[in-house]
Amino acid sequence: MGASLTPNLATWGIAGLATLGVIVRPMGWPEAIWAVLGAAALVVLGLLPPGTAWAGVLKGTDVYLFLVGMMLLAEIARKEGLFDWLAGLAVRAARGSATRLFLLVYAVGTLVTVFLSNDACAVVLTPAVYAAARAARAQDPLPYLFICAFIANAASFVLPISNPANLVVFAEHMPPLAEWLRTFGLPSAAAILATYVALRITQNGALKAMTLAAEVETAPLGTGGKVAAAGILATAGALIAASAAGIDLGLPTFAAGVATTLVVLMIRRGGLVDVVRDVSWGVLPLVAGLFVLVEALETTGVLRLLADTLRAWASADPAATAWAGGALVAFGTNLVNNLPAGLLAGAAVQEAEVSRRIAGAILIGVDLGPNLSVTGSLATILWLTAIRREGEHVSAWRFLKLGLVVMPPALILALAALLLV
Repeated sequence: MGASLTPNLATWGIAGLATLGVIVRPMGWPEAIWAVLGAAALVVLGLLPPGTAWAGVLKGTDVYLFLVGMMLLAEIARKEGLFDWLAGLAVRAARGSATRLFLLVYAVGTLVTVFLSNDACAVVLTPAVYAAARAARAQDPLPYLFICAFIANAASFVLPISNPANLVVFAEHMPPLAEWLRTFGLPSAAAILATYVALRITQNGALKAMTLAAEVETAPLGTGGKVAAAGILATAGALIAASAAGIDLGLPTFAAGVATTLVVLMIRRGGLVDVVRDVSWGVLPLVAGLFVLVEALETTGVLRLLADTLRAWASADPAATAWAGGALVAFGTNLVNNLPAGLLAGAAVQEAEVSRRIAGAILIGVDLGPNLSVTGSLATILWLTAIRREGEHVSAWRFLKLGLVVMPPALILALAALLLV
């Protein structure tokens, strides 16, 4: 017993330290370095066979394809001035009102998350929102940028495609779209509204202190920008169609991103090196490292323990299990990131064969819980990367203080809407 416990403790310890490194970023090193170092340490110390680690890396293939496609779309759109053009439209619609611009950004963020996914909201919308704040000459763009981080998770269970983790949790037991909407429509509305109210209250002081420009000059959108916009819209359509057909989302997104980029580059007659250089490739090893860490945790028997515990609780008190499961998973996602947490939770849900309602509560925890901290979801990490490119920085502690106000009310209301109505 003691002999088997020691490797398990070592595995848990390394996974915990790697996650802490991703959160704190000691010495200012990127998040990816700490995730990869943790994964490498598990293999070097003999705690995880190389073949098992590689299997963990391969489990993320669909996610890598999805991210590459979205990052290419965002980068080519940024270079072609699409975001600056959209920013001009938003600023003119706001008519000099900081609070009206806040509401506009929140509404657009909701739509982008619903139809393009939470990761796309972080990658595609964040640069556009920063451009809008800059065009309006906002003294502080962070109230608007925070919207991109929080709505990416709050609206991520409106549709199955709104978050890749949704597909992981339900796997081959995905409900039909009509049933999904009946189950998650009201909880999603509750989460979106509660998140808006909390953000609006917390950012009210900064918004009232702002004076925005009512009119901005923007250059007409060129052919390349129009192609980029069409590519993003086509990607949204492809994702909805792929989800309805039960097809993985990664390959369609990758194909759309590559095709859009190549068409724009042909119109521009060059620029491939600039696009490739400016894409945030470091996100891919970060995701791979997180998948390996989860693979290691599975070898410790934690999956069987979770499934057995969930089955026992569900038999004793289904309602309490749904509440507790949703809450525990919500906070747990912030320890290991919601994508790997979704893998573990989804596998446990399938093995335990719990009711659809309990599975739904756990999915809400996986999707909404990450609004607590910067490590909660890949979307938030992508958001951090995006704002750093614009020269903005948000510490883990600052995000946590805001997350403690925003996430719990939204989680409670969403679970209540699922379980009590």
